[in-house]
Amino acid sequence: MAGDRELVLATNSAFYRSFEKKDIEAMEAVWSKGMGCLCIHPGRDALKGWPDIRDAWERIFKNTSYLEIDTDILTVEVSGDLAFVVLIENVLQISGESGLDRFTSRRLEARSMATNGFERLAGKWYMTHHHGSPVVD
Repeated sequence: MAGDRELVLATNSAFYRSFEKKDIEAMEAVWSKGMGCLCIHPGRDALKGWPDIRDAWERIFKNTSYLEIDTDILTVEVSGDLAFVVLIENVLQISGESGLDRFTSRRLEARSMATNGFERLAGKWYMTHHHGSPVVD
């Protein structure tokens, strides 16, 4: 049986897979539905509660034609029913219409330092917090 650290990392991986695939149902399966959940996208205000967090992800997915995300895990900490993962996100995002016309699509390559918080509820790990901050080289 997998230990807590491996289960937290599996949930963290599921979050990034759902993000990359722009799959709102998979994203919903990862997140806790508690009103204490927080999501802070780089340069944005804090979103509290799953309904607002879901709306933000839906807007991101709708306005993105392609996503590629590589992560570098820096640390994983588990204490009882709480855990967090600190990592670097390397994101390639193409927004708008994909194609050769640079005026209809926008390519963004960004690095963010992220903290993902998790809570074990009914024996399963759920994301309760995501905070990404830009890395300025």
